[in-house]
Amino acid sequence: MSVAVKDEIRARAVQRCRERGILIPTFAQMRDPAAIDRTVVTELAGVDMQALDPLNLFRIGWHNDPVSGLFGEVNVLELPPELTGVEARIVGLVGKHFPTGTHKVGAAFGCLVPRLISGEFDPTTHKAVWPSTGNYCRGGAFDSALLGCESLAILPEEMSRERFAWLEEIGAEILATPGSESNVKEIFDACQEIRRTRPEAVIFNQFDEFGNYLWHYGVTGPAVESAWKRTGDGGRLAGWVSATGSAGTLAAGDYLKRHFPGARITAVEALQCPTLLSVGFGAHRIEGIGDKHVPWIHNARNTDLVAAIDDEATMRLLRLFNEPAGDEELARRGVSEDVRADLPLMGISSICNLLAAIKTARYFELDGDDILFTSFTDSVEMYRTRLEELEQERGAYTTLDAAVDFERYLLGATTDHLQELRFTDRKRIHNLKYFTWVEQQGKSVDELDALWSPAFWEDLVESLDAWDRQIEAFNQDSGALEILRAKQAEPGHA
Repeated sequence: MSVAVKDEIRARAVQRCRERGILIPTFAQMRDPAAIDRTVVTELAGVDMQALDPLNLFRIGWHNDPVSGLFGEVNVLELPPELTGVEARIVGLVGKHFPTGTHKVGAAFGCLVPRLISGEFDPTTHKAVWPSTGNYCRGGAFDSALLGCESLAILPEEMSRERFAWLEEIGAEILATPGSESNVKEIFDACQEIRRTRPEAVIFNQFDEFGNYLWHYGVTGPAVESAWKRTGDGGRLAGWVSATGSAGTLAAGDYLKRHFPGARITAVEALQCPTLLSVGFGAHRIEGIGDKHVPWIHNARNTDLVAAIDDEATMRLLRLFNEPAGDEELARRGVSEDVRADLPLMGISSICNLLAAIKTARYFELDGDDILFTSFTDSVEMYRTRLEELEQERGAYTTLDAAVDFERYLLGATTDHLQELRFTDRKRIHNLKYFTWVEQQGKSVDELDALWSPAFWEDLVESLDAWDRQIEAFNQDSGALEILRAKQAEPGHA
């Protein structure tokens, strides 16, 4: 695309944002809401967090206060030893308090906005395509709606009904691909067909878009550091635990390693599809952590541990954390009422991350001075129909069920299906990218080799400041902040 064409597209994007009063937040503002202009903060007070209002772009971050509707400390949930069975402190960043109820809206922002401000995406003519195993396409559809452009959400047909209902409500076009969250290739195949037949489509593939990586490096990583400073009490930041999925969230671990050299990164996958662990394949029920490949943006050289989690464990604990019999059992075991009330903040993949954190703590024999951080990506609100299905399949959840599940899947969690990675193990995982990305998706061997170099990733993160400068220049050209200030100055403006 020539410079002249990019300039024309950027001019149309600027005009769209001027007409609709769309102000784009910088990565620095998403990282630290104190940097947001007070005009925006004042206006946000009257905007619902889930509303299709462009101001909600400023709520794409970990600091949303669900009580005031403004900003506060990073939202975290710490789970005590009475629940986890390990001495180490396990703290999860809570994704429910983002717009759409999941942090994937941030990854989508990281993919979309750099192309918008650089003239590579035209919101007046292009359709944004969001290939996903669930939450990412929801985040992309939301971001697209805020920017006033059309979207196409791609996700497997076996994902939870809540995801489809939400997408239908927001007005996104939906393409349901065959299979479950394990069927990522089918999603890629759909993208190839779209490229061939729909020239207006721009595909934002989270699995190879470095904007996904950079959003988590530049926003999620610092959020963990902020939470550690608040809750650490001098404890060691022992590591970051995250399901692989698109590998974007693992980038927070890269940030932490850079600032806390002793921290480790655990990559998590389903035991029923152990691609990283044993080049395995299969289908599983841990929704949203698509696999059978290694994402292009996974910095495999930086991964220390791979852990596989049985999807049966996640489904049973979903019931333990959300059924009355489970609440009674947890209370009997000494889990406080406050913690029990917050357990619905964890959806299926969040429970997967919790179990992997327990495995990591046991394997490294972490103690009470160690703090492991993870991500509680979304909440039970995405899985109410799964709870109904489990009851239909297995009957009512009983006190005996709760006692067995607590003992077996929490206190009985072991270090099986886990591997600490040597250099050669990391290189093996990196090399697996070849079969998806070079053979199928058109990447070159030289590009693949470049990803093995630490310098590639070090240079990549340096682009964050440049992106912020481009966003600031784009906002200056659109005049959106001045429009908002003028609106507030009008007589009678609430």
